[in-house]
Amino acid sequence: MAARQPLLHDLAVALRTPTVALSGVDGQIRDIGTQGVLFADVRVLSRAVLTVAGDEPEPIGHDAIDAASERFTALLRGPWDVGADPTAWLHRHRTVAPDGVSETLEVVSRAERPVQCTLTLSLAADLAPIEVIKSGNRHDPLAPRIEGDCLVWETGGVLIRLAAPDGEFELLSDGTAAVRWTVDLAGPGMRRCDWTLTVQDSGVVVHPARQMLPHPRKVRAGDWRLAELVRRSVDDLNGLLARHGDDAFAAAGAPWYLTLFGRDSIWAARLLLPLGVDLAAGTLRALARLQGTKLDPETGEAPGKIPHELRRSAFELGTAKSLPPLYYGTIDATPLWICLLHDAWRWGMPDSEVAALLPNLLAALDWIRDHSDIDGDGFAEYIDESGRGLANQGWKDSWDAIRFSGGDRADPPVALVEVQGYLHEAACRGGDLLEAFGRDGAHDWHRFAAELAEKFRAEFWVSDQAGPYPALALDGGKKPVDALTSNIGHLLGTGLLDETESQQIGRRLLGSDMAGGFGLRTMSDAAGGYSPLSYHCGSVWPHDTAIAILGLTRSGQRDRAAELGRQLLHAGAGFGWRLPELFSGYGTQDTGTPMPYPAACRPQAWSSAAAIAVLQAFLGLEVDVPARRIVIRPPHPSPVGALDVEGLVVAGAPLDISIDAEGNVRHVRAPEGFHVITDSPAS
Repeated sequence: MAARQPLLHDLAVALRTPTVALSGVDGQIRDIGTQGVLFADVRVLSRAVLTVAGDEPEPIGHDAIDAASERFTALLRGPWDVGADPTAWLHRHRTVAPDGVSETLEVVSRAERPVQCTLTLSLAADLAPIEVIKSGNRHDPLAPRIEGDCLVWETGGVLIRLAAPDGEFELLSDGTAAVRWTVDLAGPGMRRCDWTLTVQDSGVVVHPARQMLPHPRKVRAGDWRLAELVRRSVDDLNGLLARHGDDAFAAAGAPWYLTLFGRDSIWAARLLLPLGVDLAAGTLRALARLQGTKLDPETGEAPGKIPHELRRSAFELGTAKSLPPLYYGTIDATPLWICLLHDAWRWGMPDSEVAALLPNLLAALDWIRDHSDIDGDGFAEYIDESGRGLANQGWKDSWDAIRFSGGDRADPPVALVEVQGYLHEAACRGGDLLEAFGRDGAHDWHRFAAELAEKFRAEFWVSDQAGPYPALALDGGKKPVDALTSNIGHLLGTGLLDETESQQIGRRLLGSDMAGGFGLRTMSDAAGGYSPLSYHCGSVWPHDTAIAILGLTRSGQRDRAAELGRQLLHAGAGFGWRLPELFSGYGTQDTGTPMPYPAACRPQAWSSAAAIAVLQAFLGLEVDVPARRIVIRPPHPSPVGALDVEGLVVAGAPLDISIDAEGNVRHVRAPEGFHVITDSPAS
């Protein structure tokens, strides 16, 4: 059988970047699929299977303490049991750290008879790189050595040490190893055994973050699900935080994308602005250091272009596709970088830090003007010139993502609908920054935006029996790719649309063919290319829904935003509050709980950040620090009942908001000197 990408939906995942532990929900790490301990895109432990007296414990429970800590509980059946009731069990406590993983094994006895047995942990490390794991292939285990009181694997700049106090190591002939502990409990009691794995790796390109995102001090709502979703999401985001140099960013997702991604890291930082601007500032600086300076078709680099992803080595995609370690194959990261810079400034990023990035802003604007429109038609489009990179270079970057309503795929070069919105917003907001900081060119960029809007209105809009909507893209022949997709939700709030057009898009997004009850489908279920288990043509991506929610809020469609927010809460409950990268497009008419997309990352930064976007939309919150203005206009009634939030951050100071079940603002504690605008009097 040909190798296939392994599934993830049924695994326990704990992480603290750059380390990820993936196991069965019984706690066992078996040398199959994606299971293992991964460190910076290398699997440093491919097996950690525990047996007691020769048998695997019988699992009865799994508890995720936080993003980095898990507890597994299993029964130990043996001659010490005199009746039907279990009298001995095992707690397996796992903690992931930036430099490895540790476990505490607790054998607990309540038996009257002695519990005498041997714990054996079978170990292997295959040092497989992430692309080999993702392809469904595997490496043979690397033989370890015993060095002092440690088990050691070493190769290619990676040094792995496993210490097990009170344990006895054994090297096995197949290249694996084992560690054993003796348990002897004469009566009720507990025996504790510990092991710790640490990794040193000279090939690491991203490092652990030094600071964490702040949790809001309080999120209390009539609908308790909101608080749970926010709590778990911020935990997961802190597990995903990394740094490049001294600058923090959110790594895209575990396990496939635990590194710096232009688009993903930007969107995560943008959605998280209500928690402060530090992550946005770090993301902006990290990407600015890697901004393109030359034309290189092999990497996709161009002057002023923001990169797509950073890896320790080339990322082999199979079928002659290979991405270089620093890859620039993205059409949208550069305008999104500009939008993030502007939004971070509006939320309180200090003027001095913004000013330091103005040269990068000018270079990014130059890329829009000089390199984004490769065929001179007035729109930004992409084509993979190398023949080895990504065929599609927007956020829907799978090979078959761009389809006509009948299901046929579009030929390049492709001009994506949402990218034109990003460009319009980047031109306007970039012009605003130039003007605010005394630089020339603002008028030219506002004129660029106006011309783009006029041309977009003439060439992108199509109609079907339900009415008008923007096409997904223009193909290489300038034919509208007329599938109805979630991409159009990204246009809302960018300034590209007039009020009528925004309302038309809002109406289409909330149709039952698009919003099925758990969020926004990436493609209408009436389209020819739709499949609920397609990566980009029918699945639901939480970040995609969150972007539409914020766009609907910004365009005054608060009721529609509230409905999509409720749908994401429903989905969050179905996934234990850890929203995955994506899930299947089955709606509430098909199933009572959301169905997974089995290979999706969990957690994923922009999916976790969606929880904060939902919270912001439920508050109707907009901030303009330079204008010293805070707007709070919640939906009426509140979609989650009475809502109290404390510990949001504006210009480095706390913001607390209380609204009642009808959506009336009852109390605001804002930073000093800000004018608060609401639909109702605040006290």
